Amino acid sequence: MHWIALRWPQPEAEMRMPPMPSDEALGWWALQFTPRVAWVDEALLLEVSACERLWGGRLGLMRQILSLNPAPVRVQQAQGATCLIALARLRMFARGEQPPADVPSGLPLDTLSAARDHLEVLAHLGCRTWGEVAALPRGGLTRRFGKDLRTALDAAYGLRPESHRWLTLPDVFEQKLELPALAEGAPELMWSANRLLSALQIWLRARQRGARALELQWTLDLKRFNGVNLPPHQLITVRTAEATQDMAHLRRLMAEKLALTTLAAPASWLRLRSLETDPWAGASESFLPEDNRKGDRLHEMVERLSARLGPQQVLVPVAQADHRPERKQTWQPALNTGRRSEARSRNTVEPASPTWLLPEPLRLDMDGERPCYRGPLRRLIGPQRVEAGWWGGVEDGGRPAVRDYYVAESPEAGLVWIFRERPAACFAEGEVRWYLQGLYA
Repeated sequence: MHWIALRWPQPEAEMRMPPMPSDEALGWWALQFTPRVAWVDEALLLEVSACERLWGGRLGLMRQILSLNPAPVRVQQAQGATCLIALARLRMFARGEQPPADVPSGLPLDTLSAARDHLEVLAHLGCRTWGEVAALPRGGLTRRFGKDLRTALDAAYGLRPESHRWLTLPDVFEQKLELPALAEGAPELMWSANRLLSALQIWLRARQRGARALELQWTLDLKRFNGVNLPPHQLITVRTAEATQDMAHLRRLMAEKLALTTLAAPASWLRLRSLETDPWAGASESFLPEDNRKGDRLHEMVERLSARLGPQQVLVPVAQADHRPERKQTWQPALNTGRRSEARSRNTVEPASPTWLLPEPLRLDMDGERPCYRGPLRRLIGPQRVEAGWWGGVEDGGRPAVRDYYVAESPEAGLVWIFRERPAACFAEGEVRWYLQGLYA
């Protein structure tokens, strides 16, 4: 067996660096190299004997670990035949000491976790290395110091198997974080949320998923403020039209949402949870330079503007299954139309339809039996009969649309689209009315 021990030193307080991923997130990141990953004390242990060949040997594997390091600080690493040897060598490396030539017998006793409670007594016995303690009689060592020390030495020398609780990836991402200080506004919450987003990115890559919806929840530190009872939590939901692993886009959306949210009281805890995820196929890029354009994609810009201005301020047209031209499309918030309706595929545009429709049909004056719009109109194409809206409600006045459409020519306005409203059989009226519906460019 071969073990690699990893440790990330905590950055100094005065150093301005991105927040460190959590220990759980670092464990998820290490699962890309081997399925046998476990936390032992302060180090992350990887057993790589069965998979190191896939990475080009031990040297190639260590290069990958160093190049893909997710933390803002340099990772410290050591190797060994057992996890306790690798952990002991890592502790010596962190202290700036060189490992002895005789491993494991020459390793200092304070690098063995099971011996730390007995260092003073063992020093009086003249034992300062692993080998000196291992040479003591087994029965007396167990009676005096307990079985844990003898068991740890047997595992370190490979005389008994090691047992660990291997890390696994959860099906749903959910992490909670205690804030370093009470957050009273969106900037403080966003600074701490960056650490949770870093963990989310590691989880998404390990699960090969893309985020569609996230929930950010914070715990209020007060139960009552200005005589008003407060809820225990507040939350925001961030949604995207397409699955993504781009944390920069999710961070911008979350910042826009938080900027529009007022905290009812200072917050003490923060929790991020994934609501919807989709399988991630990766990004596809073209070999042509002009196809790989820089900048935000359209849906990212729409989502960011919707978060900043409000969903009702960013609208998109959505096709409707209706033959009446004024009802063939409706305007809906862009965030609610991620999955387009099937009406778009069924609804086609007739060849005679103009490019510009009036907001409402304009009733035309009559010259005898001829409709007029900037002069008498001459009908060129038609009629195209439409009978629809019999299912209409109060907004339609309870009347179906029974129309004959024509393409006509105006002396001043050019080609126009008009229709004659024919009386329905159930709503018989003597008057026939003409309307202008659209104009041709």
